[in-house]
Amino acid sequence: MIPFLDLKAMNNRYSNEIEKAIRDVLSSGWYILGKEVGAFETEFAKYCGVKHAIGVANGLDALTLILKAYEIGKGDEVIVPANTYIATILSISANGATPVLVEPKINSYNIDPTQIEKQITSRTKAIMTVHLYGQVANMDAIKHIAQKYNLKIIEDAAQAHGAVYNGRRVGSLGNAAGFSFYPGKNLGALGDGGAITTNDDELADRLRALRNYGSYEKYQNLFKGLNSRLDEMQAAILRVKLKYLDMDNEKRRQIAEYYLNHIKNEEVVLPVVENGNRLSHVWHLFVVRVENRDKFQEYLTQNGIQTAIHYPIPPHKQKAYEEWNNCCLRITEEIHRTVVSLPMSPVLKLEDVKKIVEVVNNY
Repeated sequence: MIPFLDLKAMNNRYSNEIEKAIRDVLSSGWYILGKEVGAFETEFAKYCGVKHAIGVANGLDALTLILKAYEIGKGDEVIVPANTYIATILSISANGATPVLVEPKINSYNIDPTQIEKQITSRTKAIMTVHLYGQVANMDAIKHIAQKYNLKIIEDAAQAHGAVYNGRRVGSLGNAAGFSFYPGKNLGALGDGGAITTNDDELADRLRALRNYGSYEKYQNLFKGLNSRLDEMQAAILRVKLKYLDMDNEKRRQIAEYYLNHIKNEEVVLPVVENGNRLSHVWHLFVVRVENRDKFQEYLTQNGIQTAIHYPIPPHKQKAYEEWNNCCLRITEEIHRTVVSLPMSPVLKLEDVKKIVEVVNNY
């Protein structure tokens, strides 16, 4: 069976360096907010091209804390893609603000900028854009709208580590960005982890307190904060893997290009790279659309290929948001009904890629 994602193989490539990093942390005796977190924050900020990176516990907390730091809450609205993982929307709800769902473009899966402006009201405070599956959203159009209405831009960059837009990396394209280092991400830890990037000095300063119980100094709490800190062990592991992120992303691009150039089955709708810029996509996932998805997945399984669905149920149809259950978001629902993710990782072998293509073409 060709696995959808082989995390063990991905991490084994760097096992000697990872094991040394873990030993160094163990021997240091310092496990929370120590030198490894500080060093990773410096290195990740430099990589993203920003002044600040703040390590936090996970990607959801990263987005939640950004909104909290900007004091976006009850009575406020945040524009957000309807087609996203639910965590994006949960971060808005966690602050008491109202998520306002906007449909995506069917081919890129990212938010459709032409649909944003009609959803803006006097209560709108921010646009939270998602670089879904690893492709950067249309940031020029989004920035134009944000500037027109004086709105913050918050990037959900959980799936797009290292993606480039007009010469700049994600994490530097808005006012602030949230990253996830969940193990399956392009830059993945060996557990949960996240980070916030920004060029806003005041915001960064506040975030460092908010992630630590609202405190800069132990037992002195200035804000109603959270306990959301990237730990030393994960930071040390991420420092190892950050060195190889660009190389791994290039391998993902090579696999994606092979898929795009060789899958010729008319029943399989391939993803589209907007603006033809290959660096704008880091292929966290390679997502196709197929009618009768269950039959397609069963066929691939029978031929030794494991697949996944990202995501089977759109956020507005989840029980958690039952107030939206009667909403009709046609494009989002079409995407969630038909998407299938093919195997994608930097350790996927060429012979396996060729087999996947052959099997898909024979469907």
